[in-house]
Amino acid sequence: MFKKILAIVMVLAMVLAFAGCGAKEDDKLVMATNAAFPPYEFKADDGSFAGIDVEIAGLIAKELGRELEIVDIDFGAIIAGVQTGKYDIGVAGLTVTDERLESVNFSTSYAKGIQSVIVKADSAYASFEDFYTEFDADGDPVGVKEGIKIGVQQDTTGDIYSSDVPKKWGFGEDNVERYKTGADAVEALKTGKVTAVIIDNEPAKSFVAANEGLKILDGSYTEEDYAIAIAKDNTELLEQVNAALKKLTDNGEIKKIVDKYIPA
Repeated sequence: MFKKILAIVMVLAMVLAFAGCGAKEDDKLVMATNAAFPPYEFKADDGSFAGIDVEIAGLIAKELGRELEIVDIDFGAIIAGVQTGKYDIGVAGLTVTDERLESVNFSTSYAKGIQSVIVKADSAYASFEDFYTEFDADGDPVGVKEGIKIGVQQDTTGDIYSSDVPKKWGFGEDNVERYKTGADAVEALKTGKVTAVIIDNEPAKSFVAANEGLKILDGSYTEEDYAIAIAKDNTELLEQVNAALKKLTDNGEIKKIVDKYIPA
């Protein structure tokens, strides 16, 4: 009899132990990002994660009473990882697109982004419009100049937009070179493998500041809103994140973070 009671007690202890582990995991908010996108997400000198998105996600986790855990992965794997539930949220300067909305939901926007064009400082091009041969009666491009190669970070909106046809202000698949990170694309520009790099404006400014002989062309290639990716079946988390974002926007905390990394 004593052995039976002991066995039951041990089983119950194991069940409670597993339950405790599950609760601990539930206390975490797992964020997927690609930490090569300054000033939104990057690795600090001490190896820790830093940036606008990192700090905003930290405040959201705090509002939700959860511990933020950051996982650094390839940019192109973020949406799929959130969609399957491997990660709770995707925060990586993500823009809402129709294609991405087929896989995940997005929070309300927390920041605005501008796609800029980086070229060599001695480039003959004054604007990205100079990359096209001519324009139709509606003012849309009809062709791309020979030799134009655009470098982009794979799977970003810079990739999506620039790979489109000229009529939609793209440059065509054949004229776009994809790289794993924005830094790789910039290296390709420095060595003459591409004519220009299209990337978000703030990272563009960081890359130009860190690499002599580069400049950003005047004007913006396109403008967009950043939001947080969340699995479609996790509507409760979506509501919680949106509520946290509203509170952090209303009390000025998000503006403080943005101003910290992007001085006016």
